[in-house]
Amino acid sequence: MLDRLPVLINPLSFSDKRKKISGTIEVSELTRLSNALLDSAGKVEVDFSFDREGPVPTIQGNIKANLVLECQSCLKKLDWPIDNTIKLGIVQSLEQADRLASDCEPLMLESEKISFNDLIEDELLLALPDFPRHKHQCVDNGDEEVTVEVTTQQVKANNPFAILAKLKNTGD
Repeated sequence: MLDRLPVLINPLSFSDKRKKISGTIEVSELTRLSNALLDSAGKVEVDFSFDREGPVPTIQGNIKANLVLECQSCLKKLDWPIDNTIKLGIVQSLEQADRLASDCEPLMLESEKISFNDLIEDELLLALPDFPRHKHQCVDNGDEEVTVEVTTQQVKANNPFAILAKLKNTGD
């Protein structure tokens, strides 16, 4: 396990050399992810290996983290454990991406080197739920039953076609 993970990586070169990278990243270093969290304390554990499957360079690995989100029902703290296994095929065109194996997600390279933190951050952002909520029902609905009585006069008054009905009856 490395004390300090690389800032930039060359995935093609790493795949040729069959490198392995494992270590931890502070959640607070991942700024886009931190903005989506309630608390940016904690660490992300990464364990990646670079390889080739035929002509396709690949990145396989595991990302573990315990992120603190805000429950969208009660707006309280929600611990969200992440333990994702990833497999990325490094491509440089959409045609190459279409030819990847079904168990491989494409990673489009725009330059020779990429930010390792950005790669980790992208994978964590994809792992977050759209609407995080506790598994249990966390909002107190109360036992009170609310009933509303609506009269037909109120319904007719709120009806947008009531004016047309009046015009039809008067002939205007």
